[in-house]
Amino acid sequence: MAGSTGWSVPFGAEHDALARQILWDIRAPRGLGAWLAGALLGLAGAVAQGLFRNPLADPYLLGSSSGAALGVAACLAALGVGPAATGWAVRLGLTGAAFAGSVLAVLLTLTLARGVQHTLRLLLAGVVVGVVLGACSALTMLLVPDIMRAMQAFMLGTTGFLGWSAVQVMAPVCALTLCVAWGGARALDALSLGDATARSLGVRMGAVRVWLVGAMALATGTAVAQAGLISFVGLVAPHLVRGRVPGTQGAVLMLSALAGGLLLLAADTVARLVIAPQELPVGVLTAVLGGIYLLWRMHRMEASA
Repeated sequence: MAGSTGWSVPFGAEHDALARQILWDIRAPRGLGAWLAGALLGLAGAVAQGLFRNPLADPYLLGSSSGAALGVAACLAALGVGPAATGWAVRLGLTGAAFAGSVLAVLLTLTLARGVQHTLRLLLAGVVVGVVLGACSALTMLLVPDIMRAMQAFMLGTTGFLGWSAVQVMAPVCALTLCVAWGGARALDALSLGDATARSLGVRMGAVRVWLVGAMALATGTAVAQAGLISFVGLVAPHLVRGRVPGTQGAVLMLSALAGGLLLLAADTVARLVIAPQELPVGVLTAVLGGIYLLWRMHRMEASA
């Protein structure tokens, strides 16, 4: 119902063809794509927080978003296309490049942090990797100025270019990463008791971390490749779930994906209405609202302490 043309029932009127085109070719894939991107970010955030046993962990804090952005910039520079490209092959190529960059960033962060045992070192390493890879993305844009407009959309975060081709890429990735995360849920439950306890229960820590880091990187890279850098969704969605539905990691992972999808879909709708008929980049809106939410949570924690 949000959009520059308002809302009208797409049946029984002279403008049936135009109304159906607006509904099914623009609004439907954009809404479904926004939900899928939010679900991927929410799932990635829940995996990161469970895997690293840190409520502040977020796929972006480990440098994966900067790595994904660098992959997208390199792919745009090589292919010479923009974010409005509709072919599924182009979308798949952007997703593959973002996934490769995301995995590289996470592995580099873990290498610099010497594992996940030291939380402060891990977060600092993620900040360093994010800054360095962000500078590499900026250098790529400087060397290839033609991609600056395309990369601006990715940096701000937007769902305006989501079509059915993006949905066709994100839907199977979302299903795959949900299955991988669900398969590692019991290992995350054991890991919450500590590495030693998890090993004593028979959890193969090395294999579990590889699979879960891969799922997190794939989810983050896919969302970034299709919708750009949308912040705070991966951090806020698991917090909303844990605060209201305490349970096992399996329930937290599934509900975080659902909450992330609902958050981004709602934010996208609001972003289209705030300054209508113009649109506010949804990444800007989620950053503002997410920052306010976290400040409110910090205030409540201090008050209760």
